[in-house]
Amino acid sequence: MTEPDDPRERPLDAGSSEPLHLQLRGHLRAQILNHSLPPGTSLPSEAQLQVRYGVSRSVVRQALGALTDEGLIERGRGRGSTVAPRREHHRLVHRTSGLSAQLGSTGASVGTEVLSLTVQDADASTAVLGTPQVLALERLRTADGVPIAVIHTWLPAPVFSALDAESLRDASLHAVLGEQFGVQIASGKRQIRAVPGDGDLLRLLHLEASSPVLLLEGTSFDQDGRPVEVFSTWHHPDHVVFDIDIQREPVAQVSAGSPASSAAVDTPEVVADRARRLGAELLRFADGLSTTER
Repeated sequence: MTEPDDPRERPLDAGSSEPLHLQLRGHLRAQILNHSLPPGTSLPSEAQLQVRYGVSRSVVRQALGALTDEGLIERGRGRGSTVAPRREHHRLVHRTSGLSAQLGSTGASVGTEVLSLTVQDADASTAVLGTPQVLALERLRTADGVPIAVIHTWLPAPVFSALDAESLRDASLHAVLGEQFGVQIASGKRQIRAVPGDGDLLRLLHLEASSPVLLLEGTSFDQDGRPVEVFSTWHHPDHVVFDIDIQREPVAQVSAGSPASSAAVDTPEVVADRARRLGAELLRFADGLSTTER
């Protein structure tokens, strides 16, 4: 954090109806959550915060106390306050495995509550499933007892009409589809965006009003390429991190002698072909020398 050059640039407003200690707590909290102050960072001393924000020592102590109660900072006598390490759950969004399976593989205790399971008419968003009616499933997922995701899933109703809420409680949907119906998720399409959360969503995820959430939407296909599910999953922004593995794109094949060939990285097959052609040219050149000598 840098100290404002002008007191008017300070983020606290003495004329606001919100108490100064809540304003200071919110300002520091935002910097912690957006990683401007990453875990392990030492906060300025109480005296420095007083000067920086133009507030009393009691205001600073109230704000730091609230952040400590939230588990966002750690305070120790003689060592000041530091940003606490955070328990983040990482989701590999480029994998076909679902959130439950990925969290379980890390040792987290995963829970799933079925909020509703109903049959609905298909609409434009679920038309890809190819059935006039769909099974609409809403779930709340927790990790180590903390709500981290609200999941809405739509399935082809005729195919999965035998699916019941009890079999999905504290279970992975993909695992249930494999065990009960022989369906394996083999591929899919995914989209990620940040969106504002509505009242019900924020309540389920224990988030404050106007908090943004991370939305992952997509369609999944089975081993035969048939669409199996359409889903929307809203993730808690403080507890879930999306990981994406990246790889260098394969170099496009170009013909020998083309302008782009010198910039391309040759594959072993291309190198071998060039070696064979070079060998043939050397043989022809050697034959020519022999004829000239004769």
